[in-house]
Order: sequence, then structure tokens, then C-alpha cells
Amino acid sequence: MKQPIPAKDKFLLTIKEASEYFSIGVKNMRRIAENHTDTFCIYQGNRFMIIRSKCEEYIISCLKTEEGGNSL
Repeated sequence: MKQPIPAKDKFLLTIKEASEYFSIGVKNMRRIAENHTDTFCIYQGNRFMIIRSKCEEYIISCLKTEEGGNSL
């Protein structure tokens, strides 16, 4: 039986995996993905896939510019 790969080790995350990993609601994560397809998200087939490392960089940059605010 295969062991599932933890989200921290994956390159691409689904919307559900990304929402759990970043502690963001699924609907909010989908909205973020729809608005950032050129930055850290790709649309593969019928689903969004989040590039984990680039999404982490984006969230960190948002936190730095907002000084504790939520600009997501």
C-alpha cells in the first residue's frame, strides 16, 4: 500500500490540499487561484493546480507589504 506524499513535499497542490496547507478556506483559495493563474496557479484539465513554492512566496510578500494585514 502506497503512503500518501505530504503536502510539504509536493510541487503541485490541488485547491483542497492548498487550502489545508495554507489554512485558507476552499472557496477563498479557489478565488485566489482564479485571480493568479499567471503567478502561481495553472489550470490543468478541469482543475486548478497550485505551485506550492510560488504560492508561499506570494503569501509572504503580501504579509510583508501589508504589515500584518490580510490582502489575499
